[in-house]
Amino acid sequence: MRLALLTCSTLPDWEQDDRFLHDLLTQKGIQWSLIPWDAAEDWSKYDVVLIRTTWDYVERVKDFEASLRQIAVQSRLLNPFEVVQWNLRKTYLQVLSERGIPIAPTVWIDGCVDLSAIMSEKQWTRGFLKPVVGASASDTKRFGVQDIPEVQRWLDVRVQEGTQFICQPYIDSVETQGEISTIIFGDTLSHSVQKIPVPGDYRVQDDYGASDFVLDIEAYPQVAEISNRVMEILSELFEDLLVVRLDFLLIDGVTPVINEVELIEPSLFFRHAPMRGPEILLQQLCSLIQS
Repeated sequence: MRLALLTCSTLPDWEQDDRFLHDLLTQKGIQWSLIPWDAAEDWSKYDVVLIRTTWDYVERVKDFEASLRQIAVQSRLLNPFEVVQWNLRKTYLQVLSERGIPIAPTVWIDGCVDLSAIMSEKQWTRGFLKPVVGASASDTKRFGVQDIPEVQRWLDVRVQEGTQFICQPYIDSVETQGEISTIIFGDTLSHSVQKIPVPGDYRVQDDYGASDFVLDIEAYPQVAEISNRVMEILSELFEDLLVVRLDFLLIDGVTPVINEVELIEPSLFFRHAPMRGPEILLQQLCSLIQS
């Protein structure tokens, strides 16, 4: 197998988590290369192109889509291009919600809105804004009703620039219980992690100093059950789905809701499953190729 792992040319030096996958590929004698997604490359040289750390695409979404479309013509792209298109915009949450998957209460913002009116109508005392296309907590904002005038100005500028947003109630348990993620390769749960932000913060990415720990998913049976239901829906929608990370928040610290479904370039936290995770991913990848 000749395998290309897509990355970005600006990958931080501290990002070493995929080294466990790299080591396994080398041990198995698999020819692999780490290549920026926007490189001028003959992708037909590779049997498979696996999207990994393409973490700079948010500012260049159209270029990213165009590049992946071209790659998919020349090679086998995983996850497939139609999966990427579906997952690029958080409107996929609407699809899941319509099929009975619990998500946080959500107002979709595509144009000028009155935040004060939204908060009053929903009876929310704290709110949270995030862009429909975004990653790593970029362009997000938590706020209380006292902050609305300032946040309204912030939002108006971005909406006028063409950015679509989601407005949700702020789930403050994220500050203490963080975010729970289940990581699934093909049809197999690999491992689960819990990500805890630094005190007072809501950002669970290690870019912002957050900590992460391996999690026994059996301690959260509702998370496991929802994960299974989401996977059933995704398997109905798509073929050749290889990499899935499901992110959950706990409303009132108890009730899990899907926060994100990461199907493009999620951190896979191999450091918490350095042998099991890469092994399962490779097994599922080989199974897809042989099918």
